Amino acid sequence: MNWGIFFATACIIGMIVLYEWPKLKNYPKKDKTAFIVLIIFSLCLSLFNLPYIEGPIRWIQYVLQPFVNFVNKELIK
Repeated sequence: MNWGIFFATACIIGMIVLYEWPKLKNYPKKDKTAFIVLIIFSLCLSLFNLPYIEGPIRWIQYVLQPFVNFVNKELIK
């Protein structure tokens, strides 16, 4: 994980939110919620090293591997 890319993405997302939020004031709550969910999803994707993951199955393995290790440690105890 490259924290520089994450923080750069967070700054860009912050600027997007500051720029777009005044325009969204007149929109319904559903639209605002969808905007925030998509922004948070894109921020979460910036945490992963996606260009080096080969395909969808590898991506799922990469994302879930920490949970597998945690569950295995808990089952061994």
